[in-house]
Amino acid sequence: MNSSKTVLVVDDSRFSRLISRTFILSKYPDWIIEEAASGEEALEKMGRLSPRLVLMDVNMPGMGGIAASEKLRMQFPELCIFLQTANIQESTRNKAAAMGVGFIEKPISEERIHKVLAELENG
Repeated sequence: MNSSKTVLVVDDSRFSRLISRTFILSKYPDWIIEEAASGEEALEKMGRLSPRLVLMDVNMPGMGGIAASEKLRMQFPELCIFLQTANIQESTRNKAAAMGVGFIEKPISEERIHKVLAELENG
Protein backbone atom coordinates (compact mmCIF):
# COMPACT_ATOMS: atom_id res chain seq x y z
CA MET A 1 0.00 0.00 0.00
CA ASN A 2 1.31 3.43 -0.94
CA SER A 3 1.49 5.27 2.38
CA SER A 4 1.96 8.65 0.70
CA LYS A 5 -1.59 8.30 -0.61
CA THR A 6 -3.27 6.70 2.41
CA VAL A 7 -5.42 8.45 5.01
CA LEU A 8 -6.88 6.84 8.14
CA VAL A 9 -10.18 8.43 9.19
CA VAL A 10 -11.10 7.60 12.80
CA ASP A 11 -14.58 8.48 14.01
CA ASP A 12 -17.36 6.56 15.73
CA SER A 13 -19.84 8.22 13.37
CA ARG A 14 -20.12 6.40 10.06
CA PHE A 15 -21.58 9.59 8.55
CA SER A 16 -18.56 11.67 9.64
CA ARG A 17 -16.20 9.08 8.14
CA LEU A 18 -18.18 9.15 4.88
CA ILE A 19 -18.06 12.96 4.74
CA SER A 20 -14.29 13.02 5.31
CA ARG A 21 -13.81 10.29 2.69
CA THR A 22 -15.92 12.21 0.15
CA PHE A 23 -14.05 15.48 0.69
CA ILE A 24 -10.61 13.84 0.46
CA LEU A 25 -11.49 11.91 -2.69
CA SER A 26 -12.95 15.05 -4.29
CA LYS A 27 -9.43 16.50 -4.30
CA TYR A 28 -7.36 13.31 -4.55
CA PRO A 29 -9.48 10.60 -6.23
CA ASP A 30 -6.61 8.11 -6.34
CA TRP A 31 -5.89 8.19 -2.60
CA ILE A 32 -6.73 5.25 -0.35
CA ILE A 33 -9.03 6.02 2.56
CA GLU A 34 -9.06 3.57 5.46
CA GLU A 35 -11.53 3.89 8.32
CA ALA A 36 -11.67 3.04 12.01
CA ALA A 37 -14.62 3.50 14.39
CA SER A 38 -12.57 3.80 17.61
CA GLY A 39 -9.16 4.62 18.99
CA GLU A 40 -8.55 0.94 19.62
CA GLU A 41 -9.39 0.03 16.03
CA ALA A 42 -7.11 2.81 14.76
CA LEU A 43 -4.18 1.44 16.76
CA GLU A 44 -4.87 -2.08 15.51
CA LYS A 45 -5.02 -0.91 11.88
CA MET A 46 -1.78 1.03 12.20
CA GLY A 47 -0.06 -2.34 12.56
CA ARG A 48 -0.71 -2.99 8.87
CA LEU A 49 -1.16 0.51 7.47
CA SER A 50 1.29 3.31 7.06
CA PRO A 51 -0.97 6.28 6.40
CA ARG A 52 0.35 9.69 5.58
CA LEU A 53 -2.43 11.34 7.56
CA VAL A 54 -4.75 10.41 10.42
CA LEU A 55 -7.96 12.36 11.00
CA MET A 56 -9.01 11.52 14.57
CA ASP A 57 -12.31 12.32 16.29
CA VAL A 58 -11.80 13.45 19.89
CA ASN A 59 -14.94 12.03 21.52
CA MET A 60 -15.43 8.31 20.91
CA PRO A 61 -16.53 5.42 23.11
CA GLY A 62 -13.61 3.52 24.59
CA MET A 63 -10.27 5.10 23.79
CA GLY A 64 -10.84 8.69 22.74
CA GLY A 65 -8.90 10.64 20.18
CA ILE A 66 -6.46 12.30 22.57
CA ALA A 67 -5.33 9.00 24.11
CA ALA A 68 -5.14 7.29 20.71
CA SER A 69 -3.16 10.23 19.28
CA GLU A 70 -0.70 10.06 22.19
CA LYS A 71 -0.09 6.37 21.48
CA LEU A 72 0.25 6.98 17.75
CA ARG A 73 2.64 9.88 18.33
CA MET A 74 4.89 7.68 20.52
CA GLN A 75 4.95 4.87 17.94
CA PHE A 76 5.02 7.03 14.80
CA PRO A 77 6.64 10.38 15.66
CA GLU A 78 6.54 11.71 12.08
CA LEU A 79 2.88 10.84 11.47
CA CYS A 80 0.60 13.76 10.56
CA ILE A 81 -2.39 13.71 12.93
CA PHE A 82 -5.36 16.09 13.05
CA LEU A 83 -8.02 15.94 15.74
CA GLN A 84 -11.59 16.60 14.67
CA THR A 85 -13.84 18.14 17.30
CA ALA A 86 -16.63 20.64 17.78
CA ASN A 87 -15.61 21.51 21.34
CA ILE A 88 -11.98 22.51 21.66
CA GLN A 89 -11.20 23.38 25.26
CA GLU A 90 -8.00 25.26 26.02
CA SER A 91 -6.54 22.28 27.92
CA THR A 92 -7.21 20.00 24.92
CA ARG A 93 -5.67 22.52 22.53
CA ASN A 94 -2.56 22.81 24.74
CA LYS A 95 -2.16 19.05 25.03
CA ALA A 96 -2.53 18.61 21.28
CA ALA A 97 -0.02 21.39 20.59
CA ALA A 98 2.47 19.72 22.93
CA MET A 99 2.04 16.48 20.94
CA GLY A 100 2.35 18.26 17.60
CA VAL A 101 -1.23 17.44 16.60
CA GLY A 102 -3.42 19.79 14.57
CA PHE A 103 -7.16 20.51 14.70
CA ILE A 104 -10.06 20.44 12.30
CA GLU A 105 -13.14 22.07 13.74
CA LYS A 106 -16.44 20.24 13.35
CA PRO A 107 -18.72 20.30 11.54
CA ILE A 108 -16.37 18.91 8.93
CA SER A 109 -16.37 20.92 5.72
CA GLU A 110 -14.75 20.44 2.34
CA GLU A 111 -12.82 23.68 2.85
CA ARG A 112 -11.37 22.52 6.19
CA ILE A 113 -10.39 19.10 4.84
CA HIS A 114 -8.80 20.63 1.74
CA LYS A 115 -6.84 23.08 3.91
CA VAL A 116 -5.34 20.14 5.86
CA LEU A 117 -4.54 18.33 2.60
CA ALA A 118 -2.83 21.45 1.24
CA GLU A 119 -0.73 21.71 4.41
CA LEU A 120 0.16 18.05 4.06
CA GLU A 121 1.17 18.47 0.42
CA ASN A 122 3.26 21.55 1.24
CA GLY A 123 5.13 19.77 4.00
